[in-house]
Amino acid sequence: MSGYVGVGEQVDKDFHRALLKAALHSWKSKLRRSDTHNERLLSFEEAKSELVRSSQAYRGMRVVEVEKITGSVGRYRDFDTRFLPRKQYMGERWSRVDSAYHEGVELPAVSLFKIGDRYFVRDGNHRVSVARYHKVATIDAEVVELRGQMRDDAAKSTTREAGSSPQVPRHPAQPRASWLHKVWRHLRPELSSPSSATP
Repeated sequence: MSGYVGVGEQVDKDFHRALLKAALHSWKSKLRRSDTHNERLLSFEEAKSELVRSSQAYRGMRVVEVEKITGSVGRYRDFDTRFLPRKQYMGERWSRVDSAYHEGVELPAVSLFKIGDRYFVRDGNHRVSVARYHKVATIDAEVVELRGQMRDDAAKSTTREAGSSPQVPRHPAQPRASWLHKVWRHLRPELSSPSSATP
């Protein structure tokens, strides 16, 4: 409970605030012309496909930093990169977990896959989301690690992307200036005509 506000009211506010934050992050990414693919969580299947001859090792119960959980096995489209909910229909389940958080109810540990230094949620997406929303530092998790050599084409692709930095413009200010210029031209059509150009 937060002050005089009841748990139910606080939970409702939490979910709508989380939705709003996710929408704002998405909006900012579009303004920056970022790849919409980067607005969602990492896909476990995509990450797993980068490995050859992978093997699993059960790591048991661990205390994991919430910020290191950056992907999901099956729900990666439902949350943004900060693990905020992106869909209105998720409210009921998300709110049940949030209510338990406010009431101090202990929930089961989440289940995670680990690939390199990244963690992917196998079970407990909403628990991770609520923990991230409330800036909880760590979470109890049952961890299974996948180890293996990275595929040659995946390694080359990663190296090429790191070298060329396709999503980082050569002149960082240029895309934003270009977008502002288009908005200005839209608001003031006469400025876009040659006759109105200043000599």
